[in-house]
This record gives sequence, C-alpha cells and structure tokens, in this order.
Amino acid sequence: MGKQLRRTMGLWGTTATGVGIVVSSSALVSLGQGFGAGGKPFVFAMLAALILMVFSYISFTELAGMMPVAGGINHYTLPAMGPFVGIISVISGYFLVSIFSGAAEAAIAGMIFTDVFAPGLNPIIVAVIITVIIASVNVLGVKAYSSLQLALTIILIGSTVVLGILGLSGIELPGEPIDFSISVASETGLGVLGLTALAIWLFIGIEFITPLAEEIKRPNLTIPIAIGIGLVVIFIANILFGFASMKYVPLETLAGSASPHVVFATAMLGKTGQVWMGIVAIFATTSTMNTIIGSVARMLYGMGQRGQLPKFFGKLNRFGAPWVGVVFLSSLFLIFVISGTATGETVAIFILAGCFCWLVTYCIAHIDVMILRFKYPQAKRGFKSPFGITIQLLGLVGMIYVMLNMHPDAAVAKEIYKYSLLFLALTVLYAACWVKFKMKKPLFETVPLEELINDPNNKKDDKEKTA
Repeated sequence: MGKQLRRTMGLWGTTATGVGIVVSSSALVSLGQGFGAGGKPFVFAMLAALILMVFSYISFTELAGMMPVAGGINHYTLPAMGPFVGIISVISGYFLVSIFSGAAEAAIAGMIFTDVFAPGLNPIIVAVIITVIIASVNVLGVKAYSSLQLALTIILIGSTVVLGILGLSGIELPGEPIDFSISVASETGLGVLGLTALAIWLFIGIEFITPLAEEIKRPNLTIPIAIGIGLVVIFIANILFGFASMKYVPLETLAGSASPHVVFATAMLGKTGQVWMGIVAIFATTSTMNTIIGSVARMLYGMGQRGQLPKFFGKLNRFGAPWVGVVFLSSLFLIFVISGTATGETVAIFILAGCFCWLVTYCIAHIDVMILRFKYPQAKRGFKSPFGITIQLLGLVGMIYVMLNMHPDAAVAKEIYKYSLLFLALTVLYAACWVKFKMKKPLFETVPLEELINDPNNKKDDKEKTA
C-alpha cells in the first residue's frame, strides 16, 4: 500500500479541478434562471456573489498556504477551534452536500442522455455507468483524475464560450433572435441583488482545490493562481452564455425552465444545439462528480489520518489514491440513483439546504483565519490576505446576509431552513459523540499547528516538492 500522497498535479490540472466543480448542470440551470428572473442586471448579482466568493477563497488560500495538507477545511480548523468544529465543517459543508448533489447530477445525466440520444433507455443504467467510470478513474490516482478533469473542463468552458460568442456575434444562425440589447445602463439593477444567493451557486466550490494540496506541485503558488484564473474564466463564460441566452429566449421562459441552457441552445441552433448542449450537460455532470469524488475522498482521508473517522479512510492504494473514500462516496451515489431517490425534483430542496450548510463552512474558514492570525502571528504563510482581518469580517457579514435570504419565496425558504437545521443537528450530534466517546478528547481541544505541519504523513521527499 502506498503511504504518501505524491505531488504530481500542475497548474492546469489544479485549475480544472476548481472550474470543473463549479460548471455543473445545476450551475447552468441557475445561470439561465438567474438571467430570466433578473434580466441583464443579474450581472450585478453575479458581481456581488463573485466578491463574496473572492473573500472566501482568499481565506481558503491563506489556510492552504499555512497547511498544505490533504484534509482541507478540517485540518485548517483543528488548530483554530478543535476537532468538533473540524468535523462539522467537512460533514455538513461537503459530505452531505456532495451526497445529495452528486447523486442528483448522476441522475440528471442519465435523464439528459436518454432524452437526447436514446429515448426508451432506462436513465438509471446511464447514471450507474457514469458513476462506475468516474470511480474507476479516481481509484487510479491523481494523475488519471487530473487528466480526465482537464479534458472535461476544456470541453465545458470551450463550449460555453463558443455558444455565447455565436449567440452574440450576429452570424446568421438557424434560430430567430428576439429584441435584445447588451447595455445594462438603462436598467436599475439594485433590486436584483436579492438574487445573490442564486448567483453564488455559479461560483461556489472552487475551494475544492485545497484538499488536493498534498498532490499539487508548489501549492503555495499554484493554488492562488489556479483560483484566480478559475474565477475569471467562469465569470466571463457565464456572462457570454447568459447574454446570448437572453438574445434567443424570452426572460419568462428562461426563468421558468428546468433546463434553460438546453432551451437556449435549441432555440439558437435547432436540433444541433439540443445535441450539443446535451453533450455539454452530461460532461458538466461528469466533471462535477469527478471533482466531488476526488476532493471529498481526500477530506475523508485527512480525517481518517487524524482519527476523526475510522482509520481505514486514511489508507492509500498502490496508485496513491484514497480508495476507501472513493468507493464509499461512489457507493452512496449508486444507492441514491438505483433507489430512485435522486431525481432533479426530489432532491432539489436538499441541494439548496446543502448550499446553506456549505456557506456555514465558508464562515468557519473566515473564523479560522482570524483565530490563527492571533494564535500564530509569526507562522509561515505562503499567501496572506491583505488589510488585516477586514476581508474575513466583510466575508462573514456577506455570507450571513445570503444565508438569511436563501430564497425569495417564503414557503421554499422555510423548507430550506428546515432541512438545513436537520443536516446541521445530525452533524453536530455525530461530531460530539465521536470526539467525546471515540477520540476521548475535549470538543474544542486544538491541535498545535506545528504538529499538523510536521506530521510524518504530510512529509514529502525533496524531489516531490520541487518536481
């Protein structure tokens, strides 16, 4: 069995990981519905969301620079608030969200494939095949994972940008444009800030890069560059695609459609557009699932190494992959898909509730940075966020605002908060019992930063560090 993760992942594979989790089927739906609900001023909501996410990613980058280890947010929280909060940050913000959204993405891919390419085929079969393929790639290690992710990301971003440029270019296409103007100067845009929670879904998750820190070459430099490139690429691609969508599809149609991206591509290019977007949607789902399995498995690996989960989660196979986490996550996806629980309709509310829990984890990251600034002011930081802790304070306020305004419909918001609190309550119960009775430690007993940095499991030979 391999004993150490190896640094083999470069800048483009790292960037592809961040972009790949963000450009998902659900994000394409959110993009179309956002522009449908807010019109061109939705770009202001996107900017507000982007700023909040930049604040969060600045905090994650500083934390990853201090502790370039596989545990991600859990390891960052151990020296700040202890194992109890560390477990909550991973289980609520990533594990639960990943189970529901990953299974839903697999089911959606199956449905799109059968609708566009193979009517009559059971979509569960397609979903199972996709899940098994992705799990197999991840078991082969980070090189196989990275290669698949890079290819998928190039296809996704390339298609999104090309479709957007085609729609805005003025080239004669099969579809008939409707009255449209790119200018937003004549529209107020202020009221659309209420859609910021929806816009955040267009950027959320790029910090999935950080759990791969032990396998990234020169992580202190590569991680912030990859996050910056990823955010810029996603923002530009979304604007092009969103504005082109409004050129060919009425706003009310975009707002009310369950697949506005497919509606747009079909309206612009006819059957060719439907097939093209069908392929893009399937690749988007595959990319999202690949990143979820690859990153969350490494979070579970880090927790297994620290005794916060059963020790077998901390095992690596001969390819240097955390295979137990990969198989565990993939198996849960399959259970949800085969049972019929995971459909776009049945788990939509769970995904939104999971998003709430995800934002809780972002708040924890901001708090981690502030606490560690005071506890370890002289600690080596590969990247240090500017202006003291101002960014962290602003990020906290912004995230709390979004969490209190998750949905404009009061009935839907009530359901979101109900399940969010249920997720958090179950996580708190598990974390408290595990730390108290299994680990036999105080809930908030912190781990010295030096212990995490100097852990033999996190050491690499010089060749791996400089490769």
